[in-house]
Amino acid sequence: MNDKGGRIFALTKLKLIIYSAFLQQVYSPHDKHKPELGLNSMIDLYTDATPNGLKISIALEELGLDYQAHRLNLGGDQMEPVFTQMNPNQKIPVIKDGDTIVTESGAILFYLAEKTGQLMPTSLTERSKVMERLMLQMSGLGPYFGQLLVWAGAWGNEFPKVTSRYQQEVKRLFKVLDHYLEDSEYMAGNTFSIADIAFIPWIRMCHVNPVGEMLNLAEHQNLSRWYDLVSQRPSVQRGLLVPDPHDPEIQFKAFVSAVVGLGELHQA
Repeated sequence: MNDKGGRIFALTKLKLIIYSAFLQQVYSPHDKHKPELGLNSMIDLYTDATPNGLKISIALEELGLDYQAHRLNLGGDQMEPVFTQMNPNQKIPVIKDGDTIVTESGAILFYLAEKTGQLMPTSLTERSKVMERLMLQMSGLGPYFGQLLVWAGAWGNEFPKVTSRYQQEVKRLFKVLDHYLEDSEYMAGNTFSIADIAFIPWIRMCHVNPVGEMLNLAEHQNLSRWYDLVSQRPSVQRGLLVPDPHDPEIQFKAFVSAVVGLGELHQA
């Protein structure tokens, strides 16, 4: 190859390297958003010590992000105009990251994972698996476990057939999760992710709420093994302490008052 040909080859190679770097920056699933989101900004977390609220404090602790928790009393604080402006659905948790407000616990977990490039794999197949498990918690275990708490707790098991319907569905979902965990250490594979964080506070309810006696978590060996594993993580232990819970009587009164069709907050 002559000098001219060598120069053309070197120039072409340089162009390919620059173009490859450009494509990597544009199509990276995480890094392309980092500069504008500001990893060092203080995040405001509006929350309470409920399973959905605790998901976010666990994630923030796991990610090592700076945040300030603002505890709400769900017996009425969520109806205040300032909070309603952030979330018209009047539900916790809510985060405010600079000018960005995110509601719904699953969406917040996804936002934090994308913001940091952590707790979410990079390959499409692995990311899809994490999202699959996250959606199962959001659309399955969370709502049905929540309704079990409503009918067994807030309504005092006044309608046993209704309570039993939700009890059986939660137990069925425990079997599904137990099956998923037969061949993997964590919910969506062998890496801890936002999918695990989504389930932790709900499975914890079996240990800290009387309704757990209706579910017999110990029957599900893989699910029990998973919970023992993830509950030992220092970030999980710290996150479960944020915010400080209200006294049990206050917490239960707030829970009852916020139940649509029962509590006074949603009376027509």
